Amino acid sequence: MKKMKDDVIHSFIALTEQIANSRTNVLDFGSENMVFYRGEIHIVKTIGDDPGVYSSEIARRFGITRAVIHKTLMKLEERGLVMKEQDEEDKKRFRLHLTEKGWTAYRFHEEYHQRFDRELFDYIDTLNGEQLEAVSGFLKHAGRLIRNHA
Repeated sequence: MKKMKDDVIHSFIALTEQIANSRTNVLDFGSENMVFYRGEIHIVKTIGDDPGVYSSEIARRFGITRAVIHKTLMKLEERGLVMKEQDEEDKKRFRLHLTEKGWTAYRFHEEYHQRFDRELFDYIDTLNGEQLEAVSGFLKHAGRLIRNHA
Protein backbone atom coordinates (compact mmCIF):
# COMPACT_ATOMS: atom_id res chain seq x y z
CA MET A 1 0.00 0.00 0.00
CA LYS A 2 2.85 2.41 0.83
CA LYS A 3 4.44 1.80 -2.58
CA MET A 4 1.13 2.54 -4.30
CA LYS A 5 0.76 5.80 -2.32
CA ASP A 6 4.33 6.78 -3.20
CA ASP A 7 3.70 5.99 -6.87
CA VAL A 8 0.60 8.22 -6.88
CA ILE A 9 2.49 11.08 -5.25
CA HIS A 10 5.44 10.77 -7.64
CA SER A 11 3.11 10.55 -10.64
CA PHE A 12 1.27 13.67 -9.49
CA ILE A 13 4.51 15.60 -8.99
CA ALA A 14 5.77 14.52 -12.43
CA LEU A 15 2.47 15.58 -14.01
CA THR A 16 2.59 18.95 -12.24
CA GLU A 17 6.12 19.56 -13.48
CA GLN A 18 5.22 18.50 -17.01
CA ILE A 19 2.30 20.94 -17.04
CA ALA A 20 4.37 23.74 -15.52
CA ASN A 21 7.17 23.24 -18.03
CA SER A 22 4.94 22.76 -21.07
CA ARG A 23 6.11 24.69 -24.09
CA THR A 24 2.83 24.37 -25.99
CA ASN A 25 1.03 27.68 -25.44
CA VAL A 26 -0.34 27.88 -28.97
CA LEU A 27 -2.83 25.64 -30.74
CA ASP A 28 -2.71 25.70 -34.53
CA PHE A 29 -5.73 24.10 -36.15
CA GLY A 30 -4.07 24.20 -39.56
CA SER A 31 -6.42 26.67 -41.14
CA GLU A 32 -5.98 30.35 -41.92
CA ASN A 33 -6.51 32.51 -38.84
CA MET A 34 -7.10 29.43 -36.68
CA VAL A 35 -4.07 29.78 -34.40
CA PHE A 36 -4.87 30.44 -30.75
CA TYR A 37 -3.26 30.88 -27.39
CA ARG A 38 -4.76 28.40 -24.95
CA GLY A 39 -6.58 31.15 -23.04
CA GLU A 40 -8.16 32.44 -26.24
CA ILE A 41 -9.53 29.10 -27.40
CA HIS A 42 -10.85 28.30 -23.93
CA ILE A 43 -12.76 31.59 -23.91
CA VAL A 44 -14.17 30.62 -27.33
CA LYS A 45 -15.16 27.25 -25.85
CA THR A 46 -16.83 28.86 -22.85
CA ILE A 47 -18.89 31.17 -25.06
CA GLY A 48 -19.82 28.26 -27.32
CA ASP A 49 -20.85 26.15 -24.34
CA ASP A 50 -22.85 29.01 -22.81
CA PRO A 51 -24.00 31.48 -25.51
CA GLY A 52 -24.90 34.83 -24.01
CA VAL A 53 -22.46 34.50 -21.12
CA TYR A 54 -21.11 37.73 -19.60
CA SER A 55 -17.39 38.49 -19.51
CA SER A 56 -17.53 38.77 -15.71
CA GLU A 57 -18.81 35.17 -15.53
CA ILE A 58 -15.90 33.99 -17.70
CA ALA A 59 -13.44 35.81 -15.44
CA ARG A 60 -14.93 34.12 -12.37
CA ARG A 61 -14.83 30.66 -13.98
CA PHE A 62 -11.17 31.05 -14.95
CA GLY A 63 -10.15 32.82 -11.76
CA ILE A 64 -8.63 35.76 -13.64
CA THR A 65 -9.37 39.47 -13.75
CA ARG A 66 -12.06 41.02 -15.90
CA ALA A 67 -9.35 43.20 -17.44
CA VAL A 68 -7.54 40.14 -18.81
CA ILE A 69 -10.82 38.76 -20.18
CA HIS A 70 -11.69 42.14 -21.69
CA LYS A 71 -8.32 42.39 -23.45
CA THR A 72 -8.62 38.86 -24.86
CA LEU A 73 -12.23 39.45 -25.93
CA MET A 74 -11.18 42.58 -27.82
CA LYS A 75 -8.63 40.49 -29.76
CA LEU A 76 -11.19 37.76 -30.47
CA GLU A 77 -13.72 40.35 -31.58
CA GLU A 78 -11.16 42.02 -33.90
CA ARG A 79 -10.45 38.60 -35.41
CA GLY A 80 -14.15 38.12 -36.11
CA LEU A 81 -14.66 35.23 -33.69
CA VAL A 82 -16.81 36.83 -30.99
CA MET A 83 -19.60 39.38 -31.05
CA LYS A 84 -21.22 41.32 -28.24
CA GLU A 85 -24.95 41.83 -27.83
CA GLN A 86 -26.22 44.53 -25.49
CA ASP A 87 -28.23 43.10 -22.60
CA GLU A 88 -31.86 44.23 -22.85
CA GLU A 89 -32.26 44.54 -19.07
CA ASP A 90 -28.94 46.25 -18.32
CA LYS A 91 -27.61 48.37 -21.18
CA LYS A 92 -24.14 48.52 -19.59
CA ARG A 93 -23.67 44.76 -19.92
CA PHE A 94 -23.02 42.70 -23.01
CA ARG A 95 -23.82 39.09 -23.74
CA LEU A 96 -21.15 37.23 -25.71
CA HIS A 97 -21.79 35.04 -28.74
CA LEU A 98 -19.67 33.27 -31.33
CA THR A 99 -19.70 34.33 -34.94
CA GLU A 100 -19.70 31.75 -37.72
CA LYS A 101 -15.90 31.89 -37.66
CA GLY A 102 -16.00 31.49 -33.88
CA TRP A 103 -18.14 28.36 -34.23
CA THR A 104 -15.57 26.99 -36.70
CA ALA A 105 -12.83 27.49 -34.09
CA TYR A 106 -15.07 25.91 -31.45
CA ARG A 107 -15.55 22.80 -33.62
CA PHE A 108 -11.79 22.57 -34.35
CA HIS A 109 -11.16 22.70 -30.60
CA GLU A 110 -13.75 19.97 -29.91
CA GLU A 111 -12.22 17.76 -32.62
CA TYR A 112 -8.75 18.37 -31.15
CA HIS A 113 -9.88 17.07 -27.76
CA GLN A 114 -11.75 14.13 -29.26
CA ARG A 115 -8.60 13.11 -31.12
CA PHE A 116 -6.04 13.63 -28.35
CA ASP A 117 -8.12 12.92 -25.25
CA ARG A 118 -10.14 9.91 -26.45
CA GLU A 119 -8.06 7.54 -24.30
CA LEU A 120 -8.96 9.54 -21.17
CA PHE A 121 -12.66 9.67 -22.09
CA ASP A 122 -12.69 5.92 -22.68
CA TYR A 123 -10.94 5.27 -19.34
CA ILE A 124 -13.41 7.48 -17.44
CA ASP A 125 -16.27 5.52 -19.02
CA THR A 126 -14.95 2.32 -17.38
CA LEU A 127 -15.08 3.73 -13.84
CA ASN A 128 -17.95 3.07 -11.44
CA GLY A 129 -19.48 5.75 -9.20
CA GLU A 130 -17.18 5.11 -6.26
CA GLN A 131 -14.09 5.28 -8.47
CA LEU A 132 -15.32 8.48 -10.12
CA GLU A 133 -15.86 10.06 -6.69
CA ALA A 134 -12.31 9.12 -5.68
CA VAL A 135 -10.80 10.55 -8.87
CA SER A 136 -12.93 13.69 -8.60
CA GLY A 137 -11.92 14.24 -4.98
CA PHE A 138 -8.27 13.74 -5.81
CA LEU A 139 -8.41 16.19 -8.72
CA LYS A 140 -10.10 18.88 -6.61
CA HIS A 141 -7.47 18.46 -3.92
CA ALA A 142 -4.68 18.40 -6.51
CA GLY A 143 -6.03 21.60 -8.08
CA ARG A 144 -5.75 23.37 -4.74
CA LEU A 145 -2.17 22.13 -4.34
CA ILE A 146 -1.24 23.28 -7.85
CA ARG A 147 -2.65 26.75 -7.16
CA ASN A 148 -0.43 26.93 -4.06
CA HIS A 149 2.62 26.22 -6.24
CA ALA A 150 1.73 28.55 -9.09
